[in-house]
Amino acid sequence: MKFGFFLMPCVHHGENPTLVFERKLELIEYAESLDFDEVWTGEHHSGGWEIIPAPDIFIAAAAQRTKRIRLGTGVVNLPYHNPFDVAERMAFLDHLTYGRAMLGVGSGALLTDIKMFGLDPTKQRAMMDESLEVILRLFREDGPITHEGEYWQYKEIELQVKPFQDPHMPVAIASIGSRHTIELAAKNELMLLHLGFGQGATPEALSTFWGRVEENAAEAGTVARREDWRFVAYIHLADTPEQAWADVDAGAMRELKDYFFHIGHQPLYEDYPGQPAEEINFEQAQRKAAWMVGDPDQCIRWLKELNEAAGGFGGVLLIPTEWTSTEKLYHSLDLFARYVVPELTGSNRGMKRSWERMVADSAAGALPVSPSQAERLERER
Repeated sequence: MKFGFFLMPCVHHGENPTLVFERKLELIEYAESLDFDEVWTGEHHSGGWEIIPAPDIFIAAAAQRTKRIRLGTGVVNLPYHNPFDVAERMAFLDHLTYGRAMLGVGSGALLTDIKMFGLDPTKQRAMMDESLEVILRLFREDGPITHEGEYWQYKEIELQVKPFQDPHMPVAIASIGSRHTIELAAKNELMLLHLGFGQGATPEALSTFWGRVEENAAEAGTVARREDWRFVAYIHLADTPEQAWADVDAGAMRELKDYFFHIGHQPLYEDYPGQPAEEINFEQAQRKAAWMVGDPDQCIRWLKELNEAAGGFGGVLLIPTEWTSTEKLYHSLDLFARYVVPELTGSNRGMKRSWERMVADSAAGALPVSPSQAERLERER
């Protein structure tokens, strides 16, 4: 199982953007020091809260500060771009990162971006599909390609610099579980960035989701690989559940009410249709969205239950929020890396068995007497 970040990121609109970008780059350095495997960075152009407009440039900067961690776009919104440019820039980035680049794609979901670019929301999926077709052909076919589509037309185009990874870097699609994204992933053998928070973060929902993935893969004649499934979740940990809740209560509600409620997400957090925003508190938001806010033991139980019900997913991506101080965020990530990861990967199983044998042998009096203990006992006699 892989572990990483899904870095939108959301920051308060009153901040200095230069310092925000530096803080996020430092976060990726810290993630690598904790042995996280990957970071996916989003693309947004408006709204004042999600402010990284070019994830490929951000990844190029992060690659210069790191050595091992894999770096992906989470996601490039394909309707906003010329598909040849996306393919060419990502192939170039793959070389600059020595094969650590990953391409995550989507149709674009931020309403303010859609409005600003004057896109027709009913055509975004079709634009994404056509763009993805061009990109994958440029990656996978040897020689020039010609494409006559509804949104893009090309005659004998080719990437002069092919991707570093053979045949190309991993390609993923963001999904909340819609039929369209699952079908597209199955058809093209894509990774899935499963935005499973909310109703998608239950054992039943995860089991159903993967069942649909496998069904669509079978229909497409492809293979659904669990190692390509990333489960995206809001997770904040502290030494006690009470401290974890105190850490993020105010920050989470500020982000919801100042940003997400304005872009159409309020119904996800309502106990009844049209519930006034001022009635929604942290306890309700946490319950409705299935955020994991607690201590490491709670997180271990939660993720194990989800993983077992789903039959096993390939990775967990944490959303590192700005709901609390950088110090408390780093402590949360440290707790996750130290205590949660080894329980899910089993990397500590030998240590635990060795300790259990020691305790059992000690209780049974089965441990030999050391020379120093023998000398002490002899003196006491």
